Amino acid sequence: MHTNYYFLRQLAPALTERLRGYRVAVCFSQEKDELVVGLTNGTSEFWLKAQLGATFPALALPETFQRARVNSADLFPDMLGQQVETVAAWPQDRVLQVTFRSGARLVFKLYGPRPNAIFRTSPDAAAQLFQQKLVADADLRPQPAPPAPTTKSEQSEQSAVQTKLPPPLADLPARYLRLDGYDAAAAPETSARLVNQVLAQLEKPAHYYLTQLEGRTRLSLLPLGDVLETLPGDDPVAALRRFVPMALGRRALEMETKQLRQLLERRADEASAAAAHARQRLHALAHEAGYRHTADLIMANLHDIPAGATQIEVVDFYTNQPKLIKLKRTEKPQLTAENLYRKGKNQQIEERQLAERITRRETEVLTALERLEEMDTLPALAELRGLRTWRKQHGLDPKPAAAKAGAELPFKVFEDRGFTILVGRNAANNDLLTQKYAHKDDLWLHAKDVTGSHVVIRHKAGQPVPEPVVEHAAQLAGWFSRRQHDTLCPVTVTPKKYVRKPKGALPGQVVVERERVVLVKPGNPFDGPDGL
Repeated sequence: MHTNYYFLRQLAPALTERLRGYRVAVCFSQEKDELVVGLTNGTSEFWLKAQLGATFPALALPETFQRARVNSADLFPDMLGQQVETVAAWPQDRVLQVTFRSGARLVFKLYGPRPNAIFRTSPDAAAQLFQQKLVADADLRPQPAPPAPTTKSEQSEQSAVQTKLPPPLADLPARYLRLDGYDAAAAPETSARLVNQVLAQLEKPAHYYLTQLEGRTRLSLLPLGDVLETLPGDDPVAALRRFVPMALGRRALEMETKQLRQLLERRADEASAAAAHARQRLHALAHEAGYRHTADLIMANLHDIPAGATQIEVVDFYTNQPKLIKLKRTEKPQLTAENLYRKGKNQQIEERQLAERITRRETEVLTALERLEEMDTLPALAELRGLRTWRKQHGLDPKPAAAKAGAELPFKVFEDRGFTILVGRNAANNDLLTQKYAHKDDLWLHAKDVTGSHVVIRHKAGQPVPEPVVEHAAQLAGWFSRRQHDTLCPVTVTPKKYVRKPKGALPGQVVVERERVVLVKPGNPFDGPDGL
């Protein structure tokens, strides 16, 4: 409320009393979105420091100020030597105007997302803007104040209007009214009485309150929220001098607290959604006919399957019901059963991994909710140092999290003997891996003469890639290709510097200039402990 009209109308006459006759000695900026005006009457000095950033517009009144020797720039040179006549608040607005005896004017526009300072050498002169991108502020003018009622009928009409909230009664005053029982739909007399009572408090406040409300430190003319300090209502300059440094000091705490709360809430939501998805998948696996079940039926009825059959109907000895099994004309039933047994093994591994994922994700939800509860109950977190210590203790520091997010790769990632193996996910992803992520000294692999994933073994300086690692990567290249179920798969191996993409080639298409070929059995990544 430090930029609200009702506070500015208290501040303006106090500044007029303090500054009348003072001359502008300096006007400069040494930090982004900051305008500093130094005034003097020959024996005393007075400082105006306008914070004109979108997040916290404010007019600070420091008792002293030291200009930096570097990185400061003089602004509004025509203002130097100007002598203050009056300071006034624009009617029903968040604008404070300093009028000089020459007719020049300095306007502080304290709108939330678009604050600015505008200087004119005369009322009709061209505007000089502090925030030059806000070109519309060159035409900013005060709205005429509504005429005061002179007759009883006009007074009665104005009283009826006061049953609705005036525009300046935004945020804190409007909230205070609602807590006091205000309801626009209530009887007009009751609403008008409540509004007029609040207006009387705002027009002549007994106190100024520094309050904490919804995680923000506020200056209020009304006792609202958690009152931190109560200041006399007859000295708005002293109230502003106390509030702005406190608000700026607490702003880092409030911002980091809000960010931490959002992080924990997001973690809880994401972990809860992941656990629910894993439970659905586990339920589906538990209620569908297993691959091993079908393989058992094929092997049990092997003698009844004619050569080249595409399907066979058998009696399911688990349920005693007929079951239709599809076969491949070009594949022996024994090989079909073997592939199904392999899938069954993978299914068991998937079920185990899903159960582990559910447990892990539910633990993450519980941990995040516990941390949120601690944020509301631990007294140490009311101070910035305590909050940062607690955040680091629980691994919530944003810097490591940002670094980790930057290090995450959009590929399948495997580890073997300290070497990282990256596997592309699709044609476009293969291009990204080979053209953008792979270094010229990395080893590049691909199943020969068929479509499949690009595979890259990350190079380590001074360490040749061991053959077991090459074989592992080749097995992955075979598995993530059309040769997945071949007994042996030829895989191209070459340094990435010998792989190039011809102009106009489709996604994933490359030309290999030098290569060696290794023969491996395609390896299912779920069979080993290295899949990530």
